[in-house]
Amino acid sequence: MDADAFVAKWYAEKEQLLAAAWAPGTESAARIAAMALSPAQAQQLRDMLDVFATDAMYTLLLGLDGSAALGGDQRHYTVLDEDGSVIAEEGDLEAAAYAWFHDDRSSR
Repeated sequence: MDADAFVAKWYAEKEQLLAAAWAPGTESAARIAAMALSPAQAQQLRDMLDVFATDAMYTLLLGLDGSAALGGDQRHYTVLDEDGSVIAEEGDLEAAAYAWFHDDRSSR
């Protein structure tokens, strides 16, 4: 697995989390229903949660890469797969994260 494939999995996880927020029978769906939002308000909530999840995951990926601080500490972390192979060199996660979360690689 390389940096692009690793980040693609994070992007897919973000999409699954957002979909799960409205999945019937979930705690989040029950709380959203309890808000009694209009369709326009529900769309605004979806959009806001998408921005929030994007920002959170993007920041975490950049934190692993050493391009952003995590908890006030900025350093590069080596991300390995289960075989001990390096997934990304310094800068690789930042580039892949930008492509997936801000440059719309998912639609290509």
